[in-house]
Amino acid sequence: MAPRKIAVIDLGTNTFHLLIIETESDNYKVLFKKKTSVKIGQGGITKGMISPEACERAFATLSEFRDKMDELGVNEIFATGTSAVRNAKNGEDFIREIKNRFNISVHVISGEREAELIYHGVKNALNLGTEKSLIMDIGGGSVEFIICNSDKIFWKESFEIGAQRMLDLFTPSDPIQHDQINQVVNYLDEKLPALTAAVRNFQPDLLVGSSGTFDTLADIDALRKGISLNDKQKEYNLPLDSFRQTFQEVLKKNRAERMIIPGMIEMRVDMIVVTCILINYIVEKYQLEKIRVSAYALKEGVLAKAIKYESIS
Repeated sequence: MAPRKIAVIDLGTNTFHLLIIETESDNYKVLFKKKTSVKIGQGGITKGMISPEACERAFATLSEFRDKMDELGVNEIFATGTSAVRNAKNGEDFIREIKNRFNISVHVISGEREAELIYHGVKNALNLGTEKSLIMDIGGGSVEFIICNSDKIFWKESFEIGAQRMLDLFTPSDPIQHDQINQVVNYLDEKLPALTAAVRNFQPDLLVGSSGTFDTLADIDALRKGISLNDKQKEYNLPLDSFRQTFQEVLKKNRAERMIIPGMIEMRVDMIVVTCILINYIVEKYQLEKIRVSAYALKEGVLAKAIKYESIS
């Protein structure tokens, strides 16, 4: 029997991810991995639309993904659409066009299912143990929170407060002003009472961050300390004082100044201000004592299900 060559595509609100693996059992070998800044939420997410310009960026990226999958002989494709797609009035037209152009069937998953798949991805990256953790996955459209340990999910919810959504809503100055920071904090107070109640009920001790901003914060901290990170590293421990140092730095700097922070990347430089405000809000409000950064997130959760022939929908 020929080995399975599986492609996982995550059509995120900011970033499209492609992961291609080869497997003959539960073990697998990564053949190719790529992330591309597509920003399908830009200019339309608060209106519930994927703009024509965003569609063209998406199709250009998916054309490259299709070529790579054909080159490597992929025989199974698992593609997910998240916040920007599930909330867009033209979301169905968008995924129909993807099917017509590239023969890729996109599963538009609910926020609750997204949270569950993120949990399975994170669980494959690090040992969550018996203590309760709060997993936080910051996307462009939504943010998923999961209270869990290695055995089970105690509570999960997806909130439509992602980075692109907040940028479009607040259009902060550069650098951000103190009153604008307060506006974001007040917005989070308004949006997250369900999370506050769940944290009070289950009392997680630490934060596990996955995706996006957390990857960049880990890179910044590692470079500051002269630590070399590699693609095989599944976890990074981010000290709270290191996070706070980076947080204060990104608040004070304008875009050009943020861009020259070692470890900063172009696709993160605009959103990192509001996402750091969000992370700081969570750490401070819930008095979390530690941040663990997971290299795995949604796409690895989808992969875990795909390998076991389990549904991703």
